[in-house]
Amino acid sequence: MSERFLTVGSLLREEELLKYKNEIEHRDDITYPFYNDIEGYKEAEDNAVKKVVDAQIEHGLPQITDGEYSKSLWHLDFVWGLHGVKRFIDESGYFFREKDNEEKYETRKDIGIKLTDKLNGKNHPFIDDFKRLKELAGDKKVKQCIPSPSHIYGELSLFGRLDDGYYARKIDEFEEDLKTSYKEFLDEYKNAGGEIIQFDDCLWELFSEDNEDSPFSEDSTQAEKKELALKFININNDIIAYAHNLGLKVYTHNCRGNYDSRSMSDGSYESIADLFLEKQNYDRFYLEWDDERAGSINALNAFKNKDNEVVLGLLSSKTNTLDDEKRVKELLEKASQIIDKDRLYLSHQCGFASCDGGNELTIDEQWQKIDQGQKIAEEFWG
Repeated sequence: MSERFLTVGSLLREEELLKYKNEIEHRDDITYPFYNDIEGYKEAEDNAVKKVVDAQIEHGLPQITDGEYSKSLWHLDFVWGLHGVKRFIDESGYFFREKDNEEKYETRKDIGIKLTDKLNGKNHPFIDDFKRLKELAGDKKVKQCIPSPSHIYGELSLFGRLDDGYYARKIDEFEEDLKTSYKEFLDEYKNAGGEIIQFDDCLWELFSEDNEDSPFSEDSTQAEKKELALKFININNDIIAYAHNLGLKVYTHNCRGNYDSRSMSDGSYESIADLFLEKQNYDRFYLEWDDERAGSINALNAFKNKDNEVVLGLLSSKTNTLDDEKRVKELLEKASQIIDKDRLYLSHQCGFASCDGGNELTIDEQWQKIDQGQKIAEEFWG
């Protein structure tokens, strides 16, 4: 099997686990990580994680995750696990792009966050999740996926989630405590045997000039947008440097939204390359290039004089059909003219189940698509 094909992280959940996950989605009278509140849930999750780890090993994947089975949503579970956070069912979910004949598409609503006390990242439930994964994976390389610090900073500060909590009118204190919480988590992660941490991020495209869904008003100046973008970058680089000092490899995955085979935004990489590609100090970038929204592959020139590795998400985790191999190989060839072939990898643009429900394909179809990715990588890299 090829070492050059990678998965972003999340995999579709079996029905035995989903029945518990569906219950979690509709309850806010339970306390994260919910094991003590829902009988049978912990056992079901343990069994499901073992099966999905075994499946990844069987399919020859070079880096293993727990399929993100320990999460309900790709980013908020990490926030729920911090001290000082209250989770609740909100009045509405996130709104994603509609498919044919849909008036609007709204996600699950258990996305409410209120910060009730000073944040800290000690004794996070993810540490036990990671220890379970590491034990099950044996001598295989494993990684833990969490949201980037700037994504959490942006989502909570830009969209009114700090207005009535502990950090109301204290955004600078929130930033510092958030960064400290990440550092506390990384200390414990390293002590648990962690070697690779992946920061997932969905906010880069806010700053794309070619993103029609940008939340910035027409009155926002380029200088104001760049200042905020640099704030995000500096937050991430602070935590990346801390992780590097601990001896961790730090990856990032950038996404334009992945929920039930739907997306959230546009935004080409060329429009933000001078910021989020050039200025962030990640060891490896997982990027989306499954359709035209990402723009030209020439955006990779941002990495030309650097030593980052780049994972090209040329395949789609949103579809239930196999991908166009000719297109993928042509783009791999173009990319290798910009960046040395030994710095490139192949993946799907995102995971298969960023949140519990997952994308619109079956588990068998998921593994067929993964096997296809392995085949393409073998043919391209040898």
